[in-house]
Amino acid sequence: MPPTGKPAGNVLVVGAGPTGLMLAGDLAAAGVACTVLERRAAGTGDLTRAFAVHARTLELLDARGVAGALVATGVRVSRLRLPGGPALDLSRLPGRFPYVLITPQYETERVLRARALAAGAEIVHGAEVTGLRQDTAGVEVNARAAGGERTFRAAYAVGADGVRSTVRGALGLPFPGRSAVRSVMLADVRLDDPPGEALTAGATGDAFAFVAPFGDGRYRVIGWDRRNRPAASEPVGLDELRGVMRRALGTDHGLREALWTSRFHSDERQVPRYRVGRVFLAGDAAHVHSPAGGQGMNTGLQDAANLGWKLAAEIGGRAPSWLLDSYHEERYPVGRWVLRGSGALLRLVLLEPAWLRRVRDAGGRAVTRTPPLARRIAAAVSGLGIAYPAPRGAHRLAGRRAPDVPLAGAPGHLYGLLGDGRFVLVTAVNDPAVTYLARRWAGRVRCALAGRATRATVLVRPDGYVAWASDTAAPDPRAAEIRDALAHWCGLPEHERPPAREPRP
Repeated sequence: MPPTGKPAGNVLVVGAGPTGLMLAGDLAAAGVACTVLERRAAGTGDLTRAFAVHARTLELLDARGVAGALVATGVRVSRLRLPGGPALDLSRLPGRFPYVLITPQYETERVLRARALAAGAEIVHGAEVTGLRQDTAGVEVNARAAGGERTFRAAYAVGADGVRSTVRGALGLPFPGRSAVRSVMLADVRLDDPPGEALTAGATGDAFAFVAPFGDGRYRVIGWDRRNRPAASEPVGLDELRGVMRRALGTDHGLREALWTSRFHSDERQVPRYRVGRVFLAGDAAHVHSPAGGQGMNTGLQDAANLGWKLAAEIGGRAPSWLLDSYHEERYPVGRWVLRGSGALLRLVLLEPAWLRRVRDAGGRAVTRTPPLARRIAAAVSGLGIAYPAPRGAHRLAGRRAPDVPLAGAPGHLYGLLGDGRFVLVTAVNDPAVTYLARRWAGRVRCALAGRATRATVLVRPDGYVAWASDTAAPDPRAAEIRDALAHWCGLPEHERPPAREPRP
């Protein structure tokens, strides 16, 4: 291919939804040139499907300095009502966000877009991708845009272009799975008699309804009617929506106006590979599942957080040879788990025989009243329980979420240091040997002193997971152990690195 467009060393992201914007911001913040191609025209992203932002996602957004702005737009919910009445308490979740935030998806996109643009990412609106090719030197993407066809070239490309991904199709990848539930109704409405609880859900054997506030007088209503499941192209009528709400909730809460309605079929699908050569898939382009549990957007944002720093390390010539492949190895199992878990929850909600619903309700009450089980479910729903595989013999913390521990000195907490794509080495004492090692990996690793008594030494990845840890403080473990961990995860120190190379396919 002729070297058209930008030179190798940059990344093309297809899709300016939450996943694509998160990734673009991370790459740009790490100094990687990034262009986002979005088929929608500018200013047309004011409709939304996703509205739940879970605790783990808020932690990642906090590391990027945008959680506060997003939290200000929504409603915090610390109790999730399960089918049959029992509630899952999120107020005891560890960390600074013991709740789920309810806010329209366009608010999440707004804060992520502002961050990406401020960091230097380029967003091209009205650019519909029509073709993709790759070779050992890079990726070439054709797009239909204002003024005709354009060609973009980059070292890598990421398809974050949703369930009907053009990038996935260009790669020839299958998207196996099945339809989970057909003809789900969505509506943004105004209510004269809003529910007393922040989140309201109800289900009978043949109807389901869910109501969530956006905090500005509008409510999102989700409804499903087993008796009437028209094609996704059919409009949603107000009387149809009111009828489902009355059957499932006992009232339509004074539904008087619909500002927007839609109908869709919910599928459970996952692509078998998240990487093909120089092209990656993330978000709904890689996995889709039922809306139960509000996991879709959160899983995509966490895909982006996992991939961004790895691409930046590769393009910067400092990534170990296995690093890019670890994106699929870590995120594919998470996507599969979310698909299965949300599917199981949906089937529980839509149980038809009354006796099975009674069994479900009794089981839900038993689980929420058993603290260890309730904590595990809350960790799973919030994303705080996600962990990545660790090598045999690794420390018990390896691969797990790093808590936002206090640090001595500014900014005072761990996630305040994770916004620029660098690792953080947290030590118990201010040891000169460790400070020297951090200087050798300057630009890739920050050294921080724990803000409370501990004997642990922990290397935290840029996405907030523990890469390596030891239970003994420096100088035990010996500096050699820390050096080996830094070399494994961050590449060789600058003076030991081989000559600059093109990014690997």
